[in-house]
Amino acid sequence: ADRYVVSSFLLAVCFPVGSLVALCSLVQKMSSIKEGHILIIGSGLIGRSWAMVFAGAGYKVKLYDIMEQQITAAMENIGKQMEELEKAGMLRGSRSVQQQVSLISGCTDLKSAVEGTTYIQECTPENLELKKKLFAQLDLLTSERAIIGSSTSCLSPTKLFTGLKHVKQCIVAHPVNPPYYVPLVELVPHPETDPATVETAYALMKEIGQSPVKLMREIDGFALNRLQYAIISEAWRLVEAGVISPTDLDVVMSEGLGMRYAFMGPFETAHLNAEGFKSYCERYSEGIKRVVQAFGPVPEFSGGVEQKIDQALCEKIPADSDHLNARREWRDACLSRLAKLKREMKSN
Repeated sequence: ADRYVVSSFLLAVCFPVGSLVALCSLVQKMSSIKEGHILIIGSGLIGRSWAMVFAGAGYKVKLYDIMEQQITAAMENIGKQMEELEKAGMLRGSRSVQQQVSLISGCTDLKSAVEGTTYIQECTPENLELKKKLFAQLDLLTSERAIIGSSTSCLSPTKLFTGLKHVKQCIVAHPVNPPYYVPLVELVPHPETDPATVETAYALMKEIGQSPVKLMREIDGFALNRLQYAIISEAWRLVEAGVISPTDLDVVMSEGLGMRYAFMGPFETAHLNAEGFKSYCERYSEGIKRVVQAFGPVPEFSGGVEQKIDQALCEKIPADSDHLNARREWRDACLSRLAKLKREMKSN
């Protein structure tokens, strides 16, 4: 007790009140850094975004790639993104840009990168053989407690993880691009994945501010892409049939369905569009079945319709890197503001 009184006296004498408050805040933030570290494999757009998400939540992150210059470019881009987010008041977490960036380090040696990891998020290109080769390497290096997650958007856990010694620790954790702005994560287990792995991954995703969902079993395309591809397919058929232009089709989604779906899903939308979901089905089921039965065959996604849609899009956004990157930045800014609005709405 005497030592505590003396220490408090010395702090009060040596530091002005403002400095003391700042020092205490810094100590508190540093002490809240999580144990262990996260390994992100792949420093592309998805890998960078994942690194920012985990650092924002207070985790030490190792960002692995095979070439040093890729790591350097990724770290510079992460710092720039975080600075812009901080200026806009959109930076996640309570730490400053400098504190968050200091939690991220680059690495080009996979063995040393794996040491001490509690969670691994693979973010390599969507190539089955490449991913299988990587997971085979990780299988030899990882500990019994680390979870191995894959960002794959369409490759099944069975194709990725079957035969691995640590298969019980493996799971697909499919994000939406970019995960920093769009929080959904689909958790898809391998048939041999330990249920504890699913629960731990789910809890981790919730902790870092994402919105995880659990798929009970694997299915081609998971949930998000099956819904997305259904929309794209019917959008294509409507344009092909001359019902609507590509530009107006996008307006149907962005100014219509998308406005509601940003805050609630199709089931809740239906629930509110009648006196509950049962009432909705009683009122509209016959019409829904009639329309769905009129859907055409699966499109080839090529030929004249492809050219028509591409031309319409390129008139608005030319398909060169400068225009596409500028539009992506605009998209990310919109998503960031939408995410902030959703958080505010949930807290009210």
